[in-house]
Amino acid sequence: MNTWAVPGYTESSELGAGASGRVVLAVHRETGVPVAVKYLSESLRTRPGFVHGFRAEARLLGGLESAYVAELYEYVESPDGAAIVMELVDGVSLRTLLTRAAPLDPEAALVVLKGSLLGLADAHRVGVVHRDYKPENVLVVPDGSSRLVDFGIAVDAGASAGSAGTPSYMAPEQWTGAPASPAADVYAATATFFECLTSHRPYRGDNLAELALQHVDAPIPADEAPEPVRDLVLRGLAKDPAQRPDDAEAFVRELEAAAGAAYGTDWEERGRGRLAALVALVPLLLPSARSAPRTTTDTARTVLRRAPARGGARSWLPGRTGMLVSGAAVLLGVLLSYGLRHVPQADPQEAGQALATTRAQPVVEPGGSASPTASASDSASPTPTGSATASTTAAPDVSPSDTASAGAGAPSASATTAAPVETTAPGGPTTEATPTSAAPSPPSAPAVKAVSVTDFWQTGSATATATVTVTTDGTGPLSLTVSWSTSDTGRGAGAPDGESQTFRRSGATQYTLSVDHTFQGTGCYWAVGVVTTPASADGGASQQLLTRRCEIR
Repeated sequence: MNTWAVPGYTESSELGAGASGRVVLAVHRETGVPVAVKYLSESLRTRPGFVHGFRAEARLLGGLESAYVAELYEYVESPDGAAIVMELVDGVSLRTLLTRAAPLDPEAALVVLKGSLLGLADAHRVGVVHRDYKPENVLVVPDGSSRLVDFGIAVDAGASAGSAGTPSYMAPEQWTGAPASPAADVYAATATFFECLTSHRPYRGDNLAELALQHVDAPIPADEAPEPVRDLVLRGLAKDPAQRPDDAEAFVRELEAAAGAAYGTDWEERGRGRLAALVALVPLLLPSARSAPRTTTDTARTVLRRAPARGGARSWLPGRTGMLVSGAAVLLGVLLSYGLRHVPQADPQEAGQALATTRAQPVVEPGGSASPTASASDSASPTPTGSATASTTAAPDVSPSDTASAGAGAPSASATTAAPVETTAPGGPTTEATPTSAAPSPPSAPAVKAVSVTDFWQTGSATATATVTVTTDGTGPLSLTVSWSTSDTGRGAGAPDGESQTFRRSGATQYTLSVDHTFQGTGCYWAVGVVTTPASADGGASQQLLTRRCEIR
C-alpha cells in the first residue's frame, strides 16, 4: 500500500474513499489550519489518462472562486503520488441527511437546491460544467447552508467529453455524449431536488438501458412533488435542454420567485433552520468532530493559483476566516516592508494557473544543453501566489548593464544593496565609515548562493512571465541566462524555445528580474530555466507550467 503523503501536512483520519481515490483530514503544519486532501488512487496513478484528468480537476478548481464551492489550495504531484489540497468543509453530505430524514420539508429542500445552485452558477460563469451533481457531492454545514464539492469529471463548457456522470442524475443529452452544457447541471440539480422532496429519484430503472430510456423518454413525475414547486421540477427536468433554464443562475431566479410566492419571504430562514437541526442530530459525522493532531521525499510540486485581483496581489494561505486574525500582523508587516506588485486581473476563464517547481529538474543552458538543478522549494509552507520585491535601502541600485541577447519583453530589475557600515572606535562614539579617495580596485566575481524562479504563469495564449531572484555573497559582476523550452509530456527539459536571454548585474547582493517570453512551440508544458556565471551553489533553478492552450484529459 502506498503511504505517500503531501509534504507539510499532518494527516489524522480518512473522510471518504472510492474507486478513484480517498479524501483525508489533515492539518497544515505551518499554520495549524485543517484541510481536506484528495489522493488519486494508487491503481489510477500509473495510468496517464487518469493523472491528466486529476490535473484537469485542479486546473478547473484553480480558476473558480465561490463561497458555495470548496476552495482549492494546491495540487501536489510526485513520483509516488498525486493529491489535491482543498478547503475543509465542516459539513455532512446531503446523502447522509436523506438517509436519515427524507423527505425534506419543501423549504429545506429549496434551501439545499439554492445553495448548491449558487455554486454551480459561479462555475458556469467561468465556463465550467460540473457533470456530477448528486446528493453525495452536496455538503450541508451546521448553519444549514450548503456547498458543492467534487469536480472530478468537470470539463469546460462545450467540451466533447463523452458520456459521463452518475446515471440516476444524468440529463438525456449526457447519455448520448453531447457537448457539456450548464443545462445538464440544472437537470442533475433538479433530480436531486426531486429526491429531497419525495425520498426517491425521478427514475428507477432496473438496469442502465432502462434507466437511460426513462431519462430520455419517460414522462416527468412532477405530480409526486408538492404542488407549489411542480413547475420548478418540470422546468429543470425538461427532456430538451433548450426548455430548461439556460444555467444555474437563471434557475436560482426562478426558484426564489416560486419559493417566495408559495412560502413567504422568510422561507429561506425557516428552511435553513430545519437543515441546521438535522445536521445537529449527526454531530459526530462532522469532520470537526474527528481528531486532528496539530503537531515526508523529493517532490515535484504544482501549485494551482488564481490571477491576483486588480490593484494588488493575493497570497496563498489555507482558509479564509480562520486565518484573518492570525495572519493580520504578518500581512501588515509584509505590506509595510515590501509593498505589493500590481498585476492586471486575468479573464475568469484563464484564472487557473498551474505551476510546477521541480527538484533535480534539468535546466536548459544557452545553446540547448541541459544541466540538473540541485534544489527547489520543498518547504511545508504554501507557495505564495503574490510576490513582493524587497530592497534593504531606500534608493534602488542602478545597474550599468541591462542587456538581453534575445527574447520578448523588457525586464525590470531591483537590487538589494548593503547598508552603510558603522564603526565604533574604542572609547569613542559610533561613526559612519567614509570611503577614501583612493581609486577602488575592481570587485571580484561573487559567489552565487542561490537562484530561484517564482511567479511563472501564463499571461496570454502564447506568452508567459517569470520572476527570477539571484542572491550572492558579494557585489561583484555576474551574468544570468534565462532559457525557455516546451514539451508535450512535462518530463525532462523539452525542446528549446527561442533564444536564451542573458543579463549582467553588479553592485548588489540580490537581484530580482521580471522576464517575459513569447512561446513559439506548441507543447502543453512550458518551462523556464536560469543559470548564472559564476555558477550558483544550487546549480540554478527551473520551473514548469501546464498551459491553458491544451485540453488535458
